[in-house]
Amino acid sequence: MDLLRSHLHKVRIPEPTNRIHKDECCVSFDTPRSDGGLYVDMNSFLGFGREHVEWNFEKTGNPVYLHIVQRRKPEPDEADRPLKKPTLLAIGVEGGFDDREPEYDVTYEIIILPDFISLPFPSVDLPEKVRLAVDKVILAESADRKQQLAAWVADKKNISAYAMDLQQLDNGVTVPPTGWKCSKCDKTENLWLNLTDGMILCGRKLWDGSGGNNHAIEHYEQTKYPLAVKLGTITADLEAADVFSYPEDDSVEDPLLAQHLSHFGIDFSSLQKTEMTTAERELDANTNYDWNRIQESGKDAELLFGPGYTGLANLGNSCYMASIMQVMFSTHPFILRYFEKQSLKAAFATAPADPTLDLNMQMTKLGHGLLSGKYSAPTKEGQEGIRPRMFKSVIAANHSEFSSMRQQDALDFFLHLIDRVEQANPGNHELNPCSGFKFIIEERVQCPSGKVSYNKRSDYILSLSIPLHEATNKEQLEAFNEKKAAMDLDGKELSNEEIVRPRVPLEACLASFSGPEEIPDFYSTALNSKTTATKTAGFNTFPDYLVLHMRKFVMEAGWVPKKLDVYIDVPDTIDISHMRSKGVQPGEELLPGGASGDNKAEPGPVASEDIVSQLASMGFNYLHCQKAAINTSNTGVEEAMNWLLSHMDDPDINDPISKDSRASEQSVDEASVQTLISFGFPEDVAIKALKASGGNIEKATDWIFSNPEASSSASADSSTSNVNADDAIPDGSGRYKLMAFVSHMGTSTHCGHYVAHVLKDGRWAIFNDSKIAASVDLPKDMGYLYFFQRISD
Repeated sequence: MDLLRSHLHKVRIPEPTNRIHKDECCVSFDTPRSDGGLYVDMNSFLGFGREHVEWNFEKTGNPVYLHIVQRRKPEPDEADRPLKKPTLLAIGVEGGFDDREPEYDVTYEIIILPDFISLPFPSVDLPEKVRLAVDKVILAESADRKQQLAAWVADKKNISAYAMDLQQLDNGVTVPPTGWKCSKCDKTENLWLNLTDGMILCGRKLWDGSGGNNHAIEHYEQTKYPLAVKLGTITADLEAADVFSYPEDDSVEDPLLAQHLSHFGIDFSSLQKTEMTTAERELDANTNYDWNRIQESGKDAELLFGPGYTGLANLGNSCYMASIMQVMFSTHPFILRYFEKQSLKAAFATAPADPTLDLNMQMTKLGHGLLSGKYSAPTKEGQEGIRPRMFKSVIAANHSEFSSMRQQDALDFFLHLIDRVEQANPGNHELNPCSGFKFIIEERVQCPSGKVSYNKRSDYILSLSIPLHEATNKEQLEAFNEKKAAMDLDGKELSNEEIVRPRVPLEACLASFSGPEEIPDFYSTALNSKTTATKTAGFNTFPDYLVLHMRKFVMEAGWVPKKLDVYIDVPDTIDISHMRSKGVQPGEELLPGGASGDNKAEPGPVASEDIVSQLASMGFNYLHCQKAAINTSNTGVEEAMNWLLSHMDDPDINDPISKDSRASEQSVDEASVQTLISFGFPEDVAIKALKASGGNIEKATDWIFSNPEASSSASADSSTSNVNADDAIPDGSGRYKLMAFVSHMGTSTHCGHYVAHVLKDGRWAIFNDSKIAASVDLPKDMGYLYFFQRISD
């Protein structure tokens, strides 16, 4: 007790703003439930496992710790208790997904290092400051709990800006209580009542082709009548009714809904619910997808344990992150960087005061957690896995989507991970494990004059369109379509086993990338006019790891988005040596003055050709695609598409991206420029970034990191490049073997589920969150992202 009193100056009473890490060690995945329990530093409030707490004492000299130990209580037999189907898009709340955990007995004691002297808690003999500090730590909400809320509920609906002054026509329309049907087709489900004129019309066509025929939204586009309510969701509980605002493009609240319904003779008090709301439909979709094949459900699979076979527990829609990280930590650069050549102690020694906020520390922690085998222990459910909460918090910091509990696109996360790791290892090629994924694409553009221009750009993924006309099973498809049409006429449905999907060889997808592509409205400096040019592309370098992204989301006629239901025949090895670019050839004449025709002017924001080509392949106007990419700072295809769909009617949408139009955006806030300069960015790059991101400093910073080429000026001739000469970009053979793939189940990349399959120790394993098993029926043809490793010469 005297020793404790001598250390009272090292004990702090936590303030409400302090982050208290009492759920997990900051350098490992030890918890109060681990064998040694958890030690909370009573000065910094960081948590440490038994093996690591001495490192903290050596580094900080902080001697006083709260030791927390949790031991599992015996469970009552719940085997016969039926599982309730969730009725709410939430985790851990009444009606939501069940996240009940076993109950634990908790014990506390005070520990004084370095000799691990123990004092009981609670105890009246303890100094008052210690008692008060420990009580506050125990009662405080932990940092993990604050950052990763266990309950995720869909965002609360806002009151519509159109509800209070809604126009309602006196057109004599009376809506009957039953027997509804779309006014423009035969749909009797997913019907929406327009609250201005009383028209009953069907809803949008969904990603999977279900839903309505878009008649309700077409009616809004013609009339601009803003609000509609979904018939079948109206009951005495009006708050549960599904009201949608077309101009606000969101589900909303209508405080005057009772009045608006009565205008059309609707007595809501007597109506019964017959349809799911939008949120309920989303919930139902997320719980009822037929994911059996990709997850290898029902297969008698051998569960795998040990080093490299540690699961990642789902934190709530975090499977996109788990699948990517399992693949990344199966590659040699990530294994070397964060496991074999980086010890936990060394990472902690070089980490800042709060290692929970250090990406290098948390990547090392995750690498050791996955690869050491320490946490890959069998349980009756399979394995518990590790919960990468601190890693998710760090990697998603300041990112509005990845820091949320919503499902995300695994491709977007992969690119975000690359960006963050590169930022954490600036200019240090040996410490950057992402350099092995980087490659250079060379694009060749030829105009009708015969003159050419060359441009090089670096990338980390090769995004491939899927040419359905190259399907190898066309006869079976024709027979299937005839059978389906006949069954549709009879009102019958096909079973899953009867469905025939197109089979497209991966070689055809690769050929579609390297094949010639027309560029409309290309301004030729040789002809001094717009024309149609031809573009081809090839690899200037081949990466150590080649990542292929399959573009399964396309636009159908009428701008209806659809996910392709297609199989990709992917071989175990590929050779893309023939896709290497050749550069400027003898006898070729370069376009004068560059492709733009005005190299002397300061270049404005440049559209990502990858984003533009993906949008153009969906049928959008090429110029509109360029504007969409520029106005969304080249952040991604989906962001650009959303911008494009909401700006189709802009009066200047068809204006060229000219020097004059850029001049109108010339003015940027000088204070913002100086802020970016203070971050260490050059002034010209800061100005470019602010123009590209509408003056927003945070987006401008992201733009700079996403466009490393912005810091190097473009070449003055027609062979331009955005590749930094100092980049350490690997090159070698174009022969690769498939080492992993990530598959997606669901109708959108932002819902559904992701799993990874990885080739390890000579066999394929499935990584499905915390479940890891030997693959029995490898669904290699259903991948979304394919990872290939170079075959050594």
